[in-house]
Amino acid sequence: MATTHMNQQTLAERWHVSEATLERWRSVGIGPQYLKMHGRVIYREVDIQDFESSCLRSSTHSKVAPPTSESP
Repeated sequence: MATTHMNQQTLAERWHVSEATLERWRSVGIGPQYLKMHGRVIYREVDIQDFESSCLRSSTHSKVAPPTSESP
């Protein structure tokens, strides 16, 4: 099975964000995993789909991070 890849420009268009936003997200560790090959950044379609799935919420009250076990 062949792996499908997407470049930064195509992903930016898909998500309606700027390429600069994707660059900033990469620098702080946000967003899908990516490959950097020969100075080019590419994303695997499977990683994009995994990241989109992880962003799904059923309500505005969904917690993003699980609570810690420490009590105040």
